Amino acid sequence: MESKLNLNPKIIDSARSAAASIADQTQEFIDKNTTVTVERTVARLLGVDGVDDIETPLPNVLVDSIKEGGGLSKGVAFWIGNAMVQTGKTPQEIAEAVSAGELKITKLAIADEKKIADTIYNEAKKTVDRIRNNREKRNDYLKNLGEGSQPYLYVIVATGNIYEDVIQAQAAAKQGADIIAVIRTTAQSLLDYVPYGATTEGFGGTFATQENFRIMRKALDEVGEEVGRYIRLCNYCSGLCMPEIAAMGAMERLDVMLNDALYGILFRDINMQRTLIDQYFSRVINGFAGIIINTGEDNYLTTADAVEEAHTVLASQFINEQFALKAGLPEEQMGLGHAFEMDPELENGFLFELAQAQMAREIFPDAPLKYMPPTKFMTGNIFKGHLQDAMFNLVSIWTHQGLQLLGMPTEAIHTPHLHDRMLSIENAKYIFNNAKNIGDDVEFKKDGIMQKRAQEVLEKAESLLKDIDEEGIFSTIEQGKFGGVKRPLTGGKGLAGVVEKDEKYFNPFIDLMLGGDR
Repeated sequence: MESKLNLNPKIIDSARSAAASIADQTQEFIDKNTTVTVERTVARLLGVDGVDDIETPLPNVLVDSIKEGGGLSKGVAFWIGNAMVQTGKTPQEIAEAVSAGELKITKLAIADEKKIADTIYNEAKKTVDRIRNNREKRNDYLKNLGEGSQPYLYVIVATGNIYEDVIQAQAAAKQGADIIAVIRTTAQSLLDYVPYGATTEGFGGTFATQENFRIMRKALDEVGEEVGRYIRLCNYCSGLCMPEIAAMGAMERLDVMLNDALYGILFRDINMQRTLIDQYFSRVINGFAGIIINTGEDNYLTTADAVEEAHTVLASQFINEQFALKAGLPEEQMGLGHAFEMDPELENGFLFELAQAQMAREIFPDAPLKYMPPTKFMTGNIFKGHLQDAMFNLVSIWTHQGLQLLGMPTEAIHTPHLHDRMLSIENAKYIFNNAKNIGDDVEFKKDGIMQKRAQEVLEKAESLLKDIDEEGIFSTIEQGKFGGVKRPLTGGKGLAGVVEKDEKYFNPFIDLMLGGDR
């Protein structure tokens, strides 16, 4: 792609090279460790589900038992495989027996290691085939039913009740939405377990559970067939259960997942070691399942100034790109995030926003970029807010964004009503149609405001990435270089769930999903 902003390709290559080096360093740490969440995910993918009599999820019961027995460094796959060989039980039956106190899984005699591995890989292939079939089913829908054109119109539902969410989601699809994001209930990212079953009482959103995923997937397939296009379903695999929710989404054919490497560290105070290990496995799963990930760089601009700190967004996009490639996730599934978040009183702010959106498009040409609406400077003035959203929509169509999360005129007041969502969709459709090819026809003035802005942001991002490469990602986060938020290496939630791997550790799903041999 020829640069309309006259970006220097050598600086882009240098920034990308520094980000790749950062990812390589971080991957060395990731490969040496596992977490309780990664192991619960393996258990879920092997078929362990349900809860005990006090509503504790069986994957938690099983993994906690193995951890207490001192065996988690070998991985839950080793212990389940051994128990299958020794008892003839299924993974679900083994978890139920552990929960009932009938089986001490780490006290069983150890079977032949090849037999353990063969048993567990055969079991793992069943779920891998299920996820592969889901991907094929999505592709069949896209081929036979079709879908909306990019930028996809992406809207949220957030009632707290999955059945109410279904009504709102189907209404949004009929109004023109292409992606429905079911907002998670407040603070679910801080729960170190995944709730079970259909839920009707969430605050600020609805619990992410596998049953809720299944209910919404079925509803969107029904409305998609009615309106004649595939409707994508989005949820959130961030927080302390990041890979578990990725696995549930893959098994229930979600299409988009919020999945950022740094978001939980900075904005939920989850321990950085825990998060970076968890994000790798979650991305392996999302990559294999054909799920588009959304990253959370837009959040930096809610805690730091959108003009001064724009380069941190770009630097994080480069890092997220490299982490995703490490996990086998192609660029076509990288919904790298950015946002329209400058103060509307800023002179020429629109030009800066346009320059940065075009810059992201040129640097990541095949990524379905996720563009976030103005939120920080929204007020109770719904008319002004609607205009801000219109400017945001114009930048999006102009710069060929991929996933457009629509702003709502009542963004600063309450959870959107049906008619708020309808107005937002109408706004976007009007602008997308009337300015469809504006980006192909209008050029940027040489050495003008927009070219200079984009070049400045790129140069500062390259400089930051070189600093991070020298210092390491952990030290950079401790210094607060992203979003102005500092987090300590051993602080935050969840560090106790990090475990160093034994030399005999194995995870069958990473092998199978990355297409390798065990």
